[in-house]
Amino acid sequence: MTDTQSTTPEATAAAPTRRSLIGWGGAGLALGAAAAGGAVAMARTGNDVDPAGADTGAAVAFHGAHQAGIATAVQDRLHFAAFDVKTDDRAEFVQLMKDWTEAARRMTAGRTVGDGAYGGLAEAPPDDTGEALGLKPSRLTLTIGFGPGLFDRFGLTGRRPEALVDLPQFAGDNLDKSRTGGDLCIQACADDPQVAVHAIRNLARIGFGKVAIRWSQLGFGKTSSTTPDAQTPRNLMGFKDGTRNIAGTETDRLKKYVWVGEGDGTAWMNGGSYLVARRIRMDIESWDRTSLQEQEDVFGRDKGTGAPVGKAKEHDKPFLKAMKPDAHVRLAHPDSNDGITILRRGYSFTDGTDGLGRLDAGLFFLAYMRDVRKGFIPLQRKLSAQDALNEYIQHVGSAVFAVPPGVRDQDDWWGRTLLSEEA
Repeated sequence: MTDTQSTTPEATAAAPTRRSLIGWGGAGLALGAAAAGGAVAMARTGNDVDPAGADTGAAVAFHGAHQAGIATAVQDRLHFAAFDVKTDDRAEFVQLMKDWTEAARRMTAGRTVGDGAYGGLAEAPPDDTGEALGLKPSRLTLTIGFGPGLFDRFGLTGRRPEALVDLPQFAGDNLDKSRTGGDLCIQACADDPQVAVHAIRNLARIGFGKVAIRWSQLGFGKTSSTTPDAQTPRNLMGFKDGTRNIAGTETDRLKKYVWVGEGDGTAWMNGGSYLVARRIRMDIESWDRTSLQEQEDVFGRDKGTGAPVGKAKEHDKPFLKAMKPDAHVRLAHPDSNDGITILRRGYSFTDGTDGLGRLDAGLFFLAYMRDVRKGFIPLQRKLSAQDALNEYIQHVGSAVFAVPPGVRDQDDWWGRTLLSEEA
């Protein structure tokens, strides 16, 4: 959950007419929008770190070799949704992917989808839900992933990547089926929570009748960073998280550990990645009654500075043998795991109480990797069996997705390499 490897172009197409959007919504009309406005300041590309600050309201480029929202500088807010596919018509599903791509392209650029929230036909629902009108793009990124169940449909059985494995049951798992799995996922990250929620809402409306939300999660307070020069964020246990996370500028490490390559055996995934999502509930009340010394022993770091045991600064190389054998940092460090390295984009969450007066709070863990079999699974097997942190956490939700490569240009669309006839 913390430190080294814990488990824990602006759109240039003309705006579509209302008639061209027929078929997007359940009533046969396009439903969805983004922040209104004209030109927006663009970051470099979706596969680079966005240097823009949160207060600029800048947009992150949608097009690129890799999807934005992976190596992109981590935004402050998250709305993550897993979907079940309801249609068995391949052509209908392909059209949905094209429609979703166009909507995502426009929303991430701060533009409306369709004719907007007002001024259209009075007899028809507006194309724009309206709650993001006047808001800036807020570095919104939308990242799509395909779950194992999708490959049981549309004649895709033989195209399921070997690396997209069903996760095993780990020691201590207490998974809620209603928060587990999914045929598709959309990860919406932004610096404004309303922008992120608006994006998921609109994609769900566009997909009405073809897909349905299975579960979703709101997140705040990023718990990992892909910008090493920025201040390291803290998780809800008060410890700095993601000290040695892969940076978005580390192209060599991204190529080695995150992006699927030509030699990985699944050509349609080249430039993509694999995502593991885990909802990890923290026993906040017990943790808050635990002594400072024990808390620091559990993690293997100083709570104030983030320095590893026996060191003075957060980024000092840790001396693992100075930590307790079951310390989280010691067990999760690449040096303890044959170099296993994953990229994390986790967020804190609080979802009210559990009915017994305890906070339903914790970490929504998101990690990207080149191969789930060589990344998350061996790492989590070790942590679930030995980590002292297990006394204070429980994994209650889980999903795994194949995240395809990025959308190259305005004629490309999500999943084309998997779903197109020439693929």
